Amino acid sequence: MELNGEGRISGKRPTIMVTNDDGIDAHGLRALVRVLVSTNLYDVRVCAPDSEKSAVSHSIIWSRPLTAQRVEIDGAEAYAVSGTPADCTGLGLSEALFPSLPDLVLSGINVGSNCGYNIVYSGTVAGAREAFIYDVPSASISYDWKYGDINVNDFILAAQACLPIIDCIINAIKNKTHPKKCFLNIDLPTDIANHKGYKLTTQGKSLTKMGWIQVEKEAQGVKMLSTKSMETDSGVISDNNATSAHHHSQDSRLFKRDLRNMVVEEGTDLHFLQEGFITVTPIGALSQVDVDCQNYYKEWLPKITNQP
Repeated sequence: MELNGEGRISGKRPTIMVTNDDGIDAHGLRALVRVLVSTNLYDVRVCAPDSEKSAVSHSIIWSRPLTAQRVEIDGAEAYAVSGTPADCTGLGLSEALFPSLPDLVLSGINVGSNCGYNIVYSGTVAGAREAFIYDVPSASISYDWKYGDINVNDFILAAQACLPIIDCIINAIKNKTHPKKCFLNIDLPTDIANHKGYKLTTQGKSLTKMGWIQVEKEAQGVKMLSTKSMETDSGVISDNNATSAHHHSQDSRLFKRDLRNMVVEEGTDLHFLQEGFITVTPIGALSQVDVDCQNYYKEWLPKITNQP
């Protein structure tokens, strides 16, 4: 077998590195790793947060060193890292932790969907985006999991539904046809056993509108997932609700986010996900602006700089 452009795939099995934002013990990551290992087609690595890091977006930690603790996961070389998803991907690609670059990075499977504007907040998507920035093929995977509607074992079905996509990405990498100007964001519908097939979509402007409510104590109210949906038992282990180091004075007030309503843009990723499709959305890392806006500021800026 020939080398790819970066010389990673050779006569050996392709290497896939898995990360996420729900933490290394989350159902989605464990199911994805289990399914990848069961194919006996890939060498599997895991470099994931040691606890939940939902909705941290593409943040990284500068202020302290990160710990990487070896974790036993059957069939995989795995480390739990005291950092964000972007940190985990960066460390996993650095060749400081693992001896070589992976051929593909997968981030997920997230507990809850990541579509529309929610992509901006997503640590899951950031885990894949970090790999893309460093020219390593990647995909983020999220499952529209709703507590009470499905069994956690359905994460296995979700992972199995992703295998054809993963296989095609690997084959494209081998054949040097995989595009280098985007990565994939994959979302799986709640009823994964009866999905309607794969649907190429675009990122829309769908948005979970949020408000704020005042609470009397930090534990009051339901937990918010990375998708900004409310769940009381998502199967992820969180340290995001830790008490602030600053003591609350009598003059301080506590506020928590409050889910108000969902706005869905038709004809885009979330719309088709809710219709029952597995959505496959190519996205990039640059914030592109509308041409009309660029033209407006092209005329607007000289008026400012030419003023006395």
